[in-house]
Amino acid sequence: MKKSDFKGKKITVMGIGLHGGGVATVRFFASAGAKVIATDMKSEKELKISLEKIKDLKNVTYVLGQHRMDDFTNVDMVVKGPAVPWSSKHIQAALKENVPVEMDSGLFFKMCKLPIVGVTGTKGKTTTATLIAEMLIASGKNVFKAGIGQKPVLDLLEKISEAQGGVVVFELSSWRLSALGRACLSPHIAVITNIHRDHLNYYGTMDKYVADKKNIFSNQKTEDFFVLNYDSEMTRILADEAKGKIIYFTANAKVDSPNDYVGVKEGKIFFRSKGAEKDICDLNDIKLRGGHNIGNILAAVAAASVFGAAPEKICEAIKNFKGVPHRLELVREIDGVKYYNDTAATMPDAAIAGIHSFSEPIILIAGGADKDLEFKCFAKAISDKVKRLIFLKGEATEKIKSELGNLDKMKIIDSEFDSMEKAVIRAKSVAGPGNVVLLSPGAASFGLFLNEFDRGDKFREAVGKL
Repeated sequence: MKKSDFKGKKITVMGIGLHGGGVATVRFFASAGAKVIATDMKSEKELKISLEKIKDLKNVTYVLGQHRMDDFTNVDMVVKGPAVPWSSKHIQAALKENVPVEMDSGLFFKMCKLPIVGVTGTKGKTTTATLIAEMLIASGKNVFKAGIGQKPVLDLLEKISEAQGGVVVFELSSWRLSALGRACLSPHIAVITNIHRDHLNYYGTMDKYVADKKNIFSNQKTEDFFVLNYDSEMTRILADEAKGKIIYFTANAKVDSPNDYVGVKEGKIFFRSKGAEKDICDLNDIKLRGGHNIGNILAAVAAASVFGAAPEKICEAIKNFKGVPHRLELVREIDGVKYYNDTAATMPDAAIAGIHSFSEPIILIAGGADKDLEFKCFAKAISDKVKRLIFLKGEATEKIKSELGNLDKMKIIDSEFDSMEKAVIRAKSVAGPGNVVLLSPGAASFGLFLNEFDRGDKFREAVGKL
């Protein structure tokens, strides 16, 4: 498949959205000379920010506030957004009429000529993918980043086609992996950081969620590589289904397997390959806050090592890496109080890790929308570690309150707000020198915010005004 194949074709892009991916998809097909129908259930007013970015395009028809069935059954191709389920009546109608349905990830894999390092996991994807890219860049590789954070995908193909060689590091959500499964494609190097309960409001069951995650390795060949978390039984057992060469990473154990692996011994990270061990760096070289980030670093070391990065260059990247936005990000210190943005903690396990990253007294801003998750362990971490709790309104907030009530810990709840600015102002009023104000919601953002990144941006803005 190549871009010129789309010239003159009638293509429906389902989901313009507000994250940037839909905009990039519309622009890609318009620039290819396709006749694009861009459709979204949101109104023109709601999509104003996105529509402004593509107002220069001439060969695009916009259908907003609705989806017309004819735009799915009487076209050459449908490209759906990540959040649109394959069970959608419009997608099913297209498939029934033998209209191909794609996603940006599947199209990218079909058109990209470079080797791809794919990274997935419930948490840690962005940190791990970014660090792999930095390690490879330090080693002199020509690196292209796809899907990392909010980076669009398809417009990257132009840059790749003009470059001489290189490697793509692609952050892959379970939704984007669903498209790879349908296309029977997997990356040359696949990385799974971890798997926890998440997105059950979308999937319904863990089995369906894990099934999409498996697509990152299910179509690999014997010459490919699969980087796996040895410390989690849920990921370790996936080795039984792998066709590629397994590379484990572990922070806690010696791997009981002949496979190569990355581990920790005597305060140092090492890579064992073909029975020989090479030291990579000292744990004291790590700048990232949070013990959970050790696993992300080990996964990145494994992937970069497999791709040929030298130990000293990997170490150099680790020493220089200070993290990515929205993940335990120090925003500001005011009057001895440090304000941290951990908005990417959209599930309880991630927020628990955030809480345990601090020894200081914590003023926690948490709560929000529910993804059909359980909050018992989150409530226990709050009761053990949090000085005062400030809630953002939402269904998840009510579930957390219920669990705190079961623990007889309702007294640590300070207040509840429907805006980030109000929550931050209240946090400042109750925080004292040596305290940490931590936004680590443990819940989704929809309802009060456009997405979790908007929530983090609002936190930054509010802290900046203090």
